[in-house]
Amino acid sequence: MDTLASLADGFAVALTWQNLSLALMGCLLGTIMGALPGLGPSNGVAILIPLAFSLGLGATPALILLTAVYYGAMYGGRISSILLNIPGDEPAMMTCLDGYPMAQQGRAGEALALSGIASFVGSFFATWGLVLLAPQLVKVALLFGPAEYFALFTLAFATLGGIASTNQAKAAFAAALGLGLAMIGVDAQTGVTRFTFGEVHLYDGIDFLVAIVGLFALSEVFVFLEHRSTDADGDTGKKMEIGKLYPSWSMIKSCIPTMGRTTILGFLAGVLPGAGASLGSFIAYSSEKRICDRDGTFGKGDPRGVAAPETGNNAAAGGALVPMLALGVPGSGTTAVLLAVLLSLNITPGPLLFTQNPDVVWGLIAALFIGNFMLLALNIPMVGLFTRVLLVPPRILMPVVAMISFVGIYGISGSSFDLMVMVAFGVLGWVLRKLEVPLVPVILGTLLGNAMEANLRRAVSISNGDWFTLADSWLSIGIWLVAIVGFILPIFLGRVFRKKMDDEYEKELSD
Repeated sequence: MDTLASLADGFAVALTWQNLSLALMGCLLGTIMGALPGLGPSNGVAILIPLAFSLGLGATPALILLTAVYYGAMYGGRISSILLNIPGDEPAMMTCLDGYPMAQQGRAGEALALSGIASFVGSFFATWGLVLLAPQLVKVALLFGPAEYFALFTLAFATLGGIASTNQAKAAFAAALGLGLAMIGVDAQTGVTRFTFGEVHLYDGIDFLVAIVGLFALSEVFVFLEHRSTDADGDTGKKMEIGKLYPSWSMIKSCIPTMGRTTILGFLAGVLPGAGASLGSFIAYSSEKRICDRDGTFGKGDPRGVAAPETGNNAAAGGALVPMLALGVPGSGTTAVLLAVLLSLNITPGPLLFTQNPDVVWGLIAALFIGNFMLLALNIPMVGLFTRVLLVPPRILMPVVAMISFVGIYGISGSSFDLMVMVAFGVLGWVLRKLEVPLVPVILGTLLGNAMEANLRRAVSISNGDWFTLADSWLSIGIWLVAIVGFILPIFLGRVFRKKMDDEYEKELSD
């Protein structure tokens, strides 16, 4: 009953004209960001962080805007997958397998509407999972001391590459780079400057928002500049008729069992560290194919093949918020970006969030429910509008991204030095992308490095220099074991998983 009372208080916070307007704007912008191939939720949220801060929003309104962008981008990823056979991001890859064949059969509108309904189901029930599970996880988190928190941060780094990782060594390098960046500034314990090279502006360390916008948003601009000769016009050369907008009741009815099963699978994939929406989407599609594909219709335009991955990846998006809010450990790349926003607002996610900032957390959860209904209402009637987004050429889009980045960051800090740091991070992000080094561990290292160091020092100091204190409780030992398994497992299974995912994708396309 306490949970429902807290949720009711959250609706009282969320149901204001300002917050409703921000949720609507976030849903619209997120869907547009998700529809543009290559951007995806992480980049979409990162690009719009400067906008949220330049508007002078408080903690709850800023989070409502950015989480609406997150959910909207998860919805929007299906548009280019179904119409153009180009996944908006990796989790939307499996949607191509049956979504594009449906579009080729003149059923693009039905596929888009069905995927919107499936996205709503996955997100809606995952948000209920967040309501029910996060407060329970908080009770467990109250058992954590400095040693357990250090182990938990290590778990976050060890598993962030996820089971879909292609190269754990590159993920480890990225995490080490992020931790190195976190060490820049004045040591909080000794007062000694580290890696500042005499630059006064670096005494406070690297601003996470500057790093995030540079690594994600500005590096996209540099990637475009590199390939401008090949895709400057942004013309895909493909045009698809939308056809009938609403699927029949019999089609929706046939997909209900699929949506029920894949909601659970996707949510679990989101809650588990390092699994994420890609794994949720793949497991949802492959499990439904085994259960339902008795006539060999999957890959040839079966509606259930659209409903399964869309429900799975949107449920995973909601599930990833559980460890981020309850433990302060992001479950996905996008929640790592949202974690940076919380920290920049002087709000520390974790067990105390639900008691110290109940208006923020419950207002956010209530806004997720409202945003889901907004997205369902927007994504079916406005399909025609969103599909026109695909015709926007990158030569117009990328200057807008650069402008938002520069104006937004300068508006937040008022420092030209921060603009130079952002450009440096943009170049770094471009180089790391060319080397296929993941960006999210860099951000996570920058975010959690100081807290990780502080907890390590505190734990060792309390035990009078005994390093075995880091593994002297059943909780810390359990976390260390999960971290070790989570890091080693992808080395053996990651290649197999990705090969299966790619083989499934290529096989269905060739059929």
